[in-house]
Amino acid sequence: MGRARLAALHGVATSYEPSPGDGVPVPEDTVVAVLAALGVDASTPRSVRDALEAHDRAERHRLLPATVVLRSRAPEGARGTAPASALRALPEGTALRVDTEDGGSLPWTYGDAAAPELPLGRHLLRAHAPDGRAATASLIVAPRRLPTPPGRGHGFLVQLYSLLSARSWGMGDLGDLAELAAWSGRAFGSDFVQVNPLHAAVPGTGGAPTDPSPYRPSSRRFPDPVHLRVEDVTEFAYLTGAHRDRADQLLTRAAALRDAVLTDGELIDRDAVWALKRRALELVRAVPMAPGRRAAYDAFLAGQGQALDDHSTWCALAEVHGPDWRSWPGGLKDPRSARTAQARCELLDRVDFHCWLAWLTDQQLAAAQRAAREAGMRVGLVHDLAVGVHPSGADAWAQQDAFAAGMSVGAPPDAFNSRGQDWGLPPWRPDALEATGYGPYRDLLRALLRHAGALRVDHVMGLFRLWWVPRGMEPARGTYVRYDPEAMLGVLALEAHRANAAVVGEDLGTVGPGVREELAERGVLGTSVLWFERDYGRAAGGGPAEPLEPARWRTECLATATTHDLPSTAARLTGEHVELRHRLGLLGRPLAEEQREDAREVAEWLALFGRLGLLPEGPYDEEAAVRAVHRYLLMTPARMTGVWLPDAVGDRRPQNLPGTWDEYPNWRLPIADASGRPVSLEELTVSPRLHTLMEAVRGRPREDGGPPEDRR
Repeated sequence: MGRARLAALHGVATSYEPSPGDGVPVPEDTVVAVLAALGVDASTPRSVRDALEAHDRAERHRLLPATVVLRSRAPEGARGTAPASALRALPEGTALRVDTEDGGSLPWTYGDAAAPELPLGRHLLRAHAPDGRAATASLIVAPRRLPTPPGRGHGFLVQLYSLLSARSWGMGDLGDLAELAAWSGRAFGSDFVQVNPLHAAVPGTGGAPTDPSPYRPSSRRFPDPVHLRVEDVTEFAYLTGAHRDRADQLLTRAAALRDAVLTDGELIDRDAVWALKRRALELVRAVPMAPGRRAAYDAFLAGQGQALDDHSTWCALAEVHGPDWRSWPGGLKDPRSARTAQARCELLDRVDFHCWLAWLTDQQLAAAQRAAREAGMRVGLVHDLAVGVHPSGADAWAQQDAFAAGMSVGAPPDAFNSRGQDWGLPPWRPDALEATGYGPYRDLLRALLRHAGALRVDHVMGLFRLWWVPRGMEPARGTYVRYDPEAMLGVLALEAHRANAAVVGEDLGTVGPGVREELAERGVLGTSVLWFERDYGRAAGGGPAEPLEPARWRTECLATATTHDLPSTAARLTGEHVELRHRLGLLGRPLAEEQREDAREVAEWLALFGRLGLLPEGPYDEEAAVRAVHRYLLMTPARMTGVWLPDAVGDRRPQNLPGTWDEYPNWRLPIADASGRPVSLEELTVSPRLHTLMEAVRGRPREDGGPPEDRR
């Protein structure tokens, strides 16, 4: 009983419900291990009693928590803030003063309508109680709701590496992203382009390739320079002599890499691309920067501060000692040690090189967002925030106190995976986040929103709770650890407000009770995928879960036909995705049974499209059926409609097939047409199939609720 209370005090679940009313107890050794990762000893009855007594003693003497979060009651400038339990519990007569982030200071009385309005931001709250106790806390004043997109709009969803142009060096880059945004904004009136996480990756070593997954990065705060368009770096044009000759040779080799992917059927080779780009960038770095460029670089260094220094130091040390900091020589495992400071000095040139790369990448991200907005996009780039970072990467090294040692994020067993999942990503400690005023989280969001019109948050349920798996245990033996959603959403709302950016939460899969409602109340858009949108309420009453009528979809969402982890629309309509999973041994039932079930579900959707007048060509025309899917999405009230770019040319292959590693080329495929032939950006822009689809997407539903009409 004592251990259960101790776990509850620290947000550690001792049971969970995979479905309503179906309780599953968490093993005691899991609870003990998770509490230990939070700095709490629960290994024996005596240690549990001591921990409870220490907690109760601290609570009796505590005046303020480390962080207090307030919500504005109304738009900025209105009076008052939403309640905060930590302030309601203060002794009567406690004097409060707020040191604002802009350097001001003001006395403040909580709950007094006549008290001065607190500005949005992160401030310092000082409290002095009549009994002599004093305390300070980080005070976050957040807007009540996040910004929302300006009206309904559509856009492309794309994995950037898969989008190669005639100028790419073997994988899509930021120059390609800018071109895609400029073209789609002007040609189709698109409002956004959503991309995969562009986070910095952990490099391969010893012949092992870099992990190509964008969702296991070294750092979420800094983008990967592999996405740079080298020729767009200003100094590239000023290469001369032998440096110019070597650069030309690299351009020739880059063209060969590109052609190997686009014409010879080779997979995207991230390491080969980066090897060429790194050599070219080292040549470019020897070109002196003009005074204005140097000043801009210096300003970037000053603005990024310690975080960039840490990231670049890790990159330089990884070049010498390998990318897993946990195997580095003793003193280097600590980013604040004297040995690390010495190594930073010894490697200063390489540290500066990686700082410079971060600046160049930031510049090209800014240019891509600028191109999107100049093309008329009301949102522009939608960046993607991965749920975690690689345990051996830069963030895990630089922020060791913020991560739970010996723990990994995953998912509990469900209908799709009876063993549960272990994603190999160390989770943030909720207590460490609170102690720092959510600094690491705030800085991460601010960096990602620098050049974004919106942000997609992968596994947005992680703002409420995450499934922690102790090292050495099966994923099914993990447990949920609770985060403070008021703080996590408050910081998100504040940073999104400052960037005037919308937020899309990936809320597919198992979602805790009330989570979707809370996200919607705060203005976080959900993610609705057509094939999953069924009338499950009717199914609960004994009837089949039929496709959901378009008017019953939620408004505050990004509506799509598929995602990077799901089959393309053409593969779904033809059943080819079932055959692929069968070939790879991923089916949980006999092939014929899976095919019957899949065909039944597709037929139900096609029948609905026919009843709505969306499929005049009939159900046996694949391209027409793909158009019908997107016409249907436009009939929903969804605020954003996303078109998976490979769908526009009939690509059959998923970019990622969950449950596979070497068995399938995850994250290494270029966009291809229906025959499997890779398609370049230039070919995409003149594809008849794409143009026919996008002319349908340009339409809007009629006022009478009928199918969209062409706006030409």
